[in-house]
Amino acid sequence: MAAPERPPFNYDPAFKYTQQPNPDFKPVSGLKGSPFAEEWVKKGEEVGFTVVDPQTTAPGNLYRLLISGIVPRPIAFVSSIAPDGTQNLAPFSYFNVVNSDPPIVSVSFTVSAAGTKKKDTCNNILTNKTFTVNIISEPFVEAANWCAVDAPANVDEWYGSGLTKEKSTLVEPPRVKESAFSLECELYQSIELKHPDKPPGGILVLGLVKLIHVRNDVLNHPGDHPNATAGSAPRDWTVDPAKLRAVSRMGGITYGRIGEGFEVPRPVWAEVKDNYDGRSGVAGEH
Repeated sequence: MAAPERPPFNYDPAFKYTQQPNPDFKPVSGLKGSPFAEEWVKKGEEVGFTVVDPQTTAPGNLYRLLISGIVPRPIAFVSSIAPDGTQNLAPFSYFNVVNSDPPIVSVSFTVSAAGTKKKDTCNNILTNKTFTVNIISEPFVEAANWCAVDAPANVDEWYGSGLTKEKSTLVEPPRVKESAFSLECELYQSIELKHPDKPPGGILVLGLVKLIHVRNDVLNHPGDHPNATAGSAPRDWTVDPAKLRAVSRMGGITYGRIGEGFEVPRPVWAEVKDNYDGRSGVAGEH
């Protein structure tokens, strides 16, 4: 039986703000009072859990489980240069920002062939010490995905993708002109990821952000949101998700787009402590 045809891509911006799932949440109450949350817990109790031991699970199965369960994952579209001058461009979803002062991003690369064969991008960064990270937006996701091709090291993915090289300011590798948010980075630290009695299975690269390029139409400048909802977080110097239209990685070959968002105010102890029942665990309180 043929699979049903999928609807065409919706080119309208997907992101919008909604209310939070349980606006009536009270400290100590847990999920009580939210039918949506209570049903989630009840379903978990009914179906139970599968316990997976990484030490006894086939690496391929473990990989599929992790990348489909830890979602959505941001994507680092990394531009680097090989020692022979070949320019490399490839997407990686083991990626995130890990510090803001100093600004540090992390990108992790798998190592194959019994811990001996590193990704071309990883080799380039470890050798030349600089790279750029470019955020992928919906309009050029197919071009970026082409760069995941298993091509030989001397192949220039820029050519196949059709994307445009934009000269960086402080580092040698170019940034992607089509990206609305790009980072110029230099190698800060690299760490082998290995089990004590096995060859390395990955390399974690930490990059110090030297310069950030943000397209003007995605950046919220002061005064851009005069009619923001009361209680909303300040948006000055934040990127508008509806305009950035960043994509993420899910499991398998699935990409995700950012749909709805909601703001959940962070609790302030001085304002919520009277609603707490005293079992705070704070020294001197009983």
